[in-house]
Amino acid sequence: MTDRPNYVHEALELFAGFGDREALVGGGRRLTYPRVAAEVRGLAAALRRHGVRPGAAVLVMLGNTIDGPLLQLALHLLGCRSMWVAPVTSRREVDEFVALSAPEAFVYDPRDAQAVEVAAGLSGVPVLCLGPGGAGPDLTAEAPGPAVELPAEVPAPESFLQTSGTTGTPKLVHHRESFYRQVLVLAAEFRGAGFPLLRHLSHSPMWLASGQITTLFNLFTGGVLFLREQWDPAVFIATVDAERLTSTFVTPPMLYEVLDHADLPGADFSAMFMFNVGAGPAAPARLRQAIARFGPCLRIVYGLSEAVVICALPGLTEDPEHPERLRSCGRPYGDVSVQIRDADGRVLPAGEDGEVWVRTKLSFAGYHGQPELTAETLVDGWVRTRDIGHLDADGFLYLVDRLQDRILTRQRSWPIYSRPIEDVLAGHPEVRAAAVIGVPDPVAGELPHAYVVPAPDASVTGEELIALVVRELSETWAPGAVEFVDALPLNRSAKVDKRALRARYAAAHPAGADPIGSPA
Repeated sequence: MTDRPNYVHEALELFAGFGDREALVGGGRRLTYPRVAAEVRGLAAALRRHGVRPGAAVLVMLGNTIDGPLLQLALHLLGCRSMWVAPVTSRREVDEFVALSAPEAFVYDPRDAQAVEVAAGLSGVPVLCLGPGGAGPDLTAEAPGPAVELPAEVPAPESFLQTSGTTGTPKLVHHRESFYRQVLVLAAEFRGAGFPLLRHLSHSPMWLASGQITTLFNLFTGGVLFLREQWDPAVFIATVDAERLTSTFVTPPMLYEVLDHADLPGADFSAMFMFNVGAGPAAPARLRQAIARFGPCLRIVYGLSEAVVICALPGLTEDPEHPERLRSCGRPYGDVSVQIRDADGRVLPAGEDGEVWVRTKLSFAGYHGQPELTAETLVDGWVRTRDIGHLDADGFLYLVDRLQDRILTRQRSWPIYSRPIEDVLAGHPEVRAAAVIGVPDPVAGELPHAYVVPAPDASVTGEELIALVVRELSETWAPGAVEFVDALPLNRSAKVDKRALRARYAAAHPAGADPIGSPA
């Protein structure tokens, strides 16, 4: 048990001081700060009525709706461990996540077909839904039921957020209450600096670490958070214009769609204060177009689930003295320290490439149920990012490659990995071996590109293999192309040399040969 009120109590006190202004907008609802506070307390009471005890592990499966932040705060008010599973992942990954999380309750959106299947498959776990028509009680029902007194002392709240690894096995990134208290600190500093109140449009759901910090930072600063479940560039442009938005976050593919959209020329973006771009590489040529259209409000950001905020490059402009900085992800943000280390952990000087190590109060506490992986990743308070890059003499970070083969696809904001695709391809009886890399794409940002070694006399086509990946995983994981080769290159350790494959692709496609490892 904690000997002091947890961070949600402090947040609710903040909300009371923000008056009657709007806090959350989405799904046809516009909630003020008093209404948010009331709904958080009401949800916490409803959870208690239906048997959710303080400190319980509660699995959550929701999209990017208003209910997400309300539920998170309600669960944390009870000192629960919120365990967020992404609805866009494959069913196999969802099942593995459920097994790893060992939930004591499940809360879901009954409009989501996969969530309904998960609810039906859970045995001995209370099932609760947010909205009518699902299995289990509806926590949002009008009738509040008998009054429930919330406990005065509860365990410190925690969160576990889903990621995917190169093996395809889900990892639960663990964030303790200290993470959320640091968000409160950053929000207080932001308010104290006199910045304008944020009116932020977010497509980042709560099952992403970026969604957690985006949502809570905006609420803790007293701004207005606009939540959208589906990406539509026309709706984005119209919302920025009509709502006088001052802040947003997009991935490079989303940025490109906005830049290319017919509605952009007449739209008013003059209120925009922070136009954040991240989660993948942005081509310098497209960034130049964005600078010309939107001005210096552009801000490159870099972070991970394990260390949510690492670097930022605000006020992005074309610097004739440093044109290379359009490929940078900026300098360390806030309390973040960044070091570049070699394979033996030695710190490298400026200009030398190595693995990026970071230290921050916003780092994760470990991987749930995976102590060995935690020990490999979290070393003496430093997080190994598995990204390769270098610092310049002025402290700007440049990412040049990745140890993990993360690929940003058309689904935006949701990275996929090579290994699951390779496993599906290699499972075909006419395939001997397969390797997948991420390659630049002018529309999607990155696409999987598959190199396949066929069996002798094989007749399988690339189209058939792509269709197989779609059936086994989903359209999200489909390679943009399949290239048949006689053999895969190997490195000194007899592992597939993906750097050689990237060099091969770049040589064959010079127009798309921009380095893949820009800000991620």
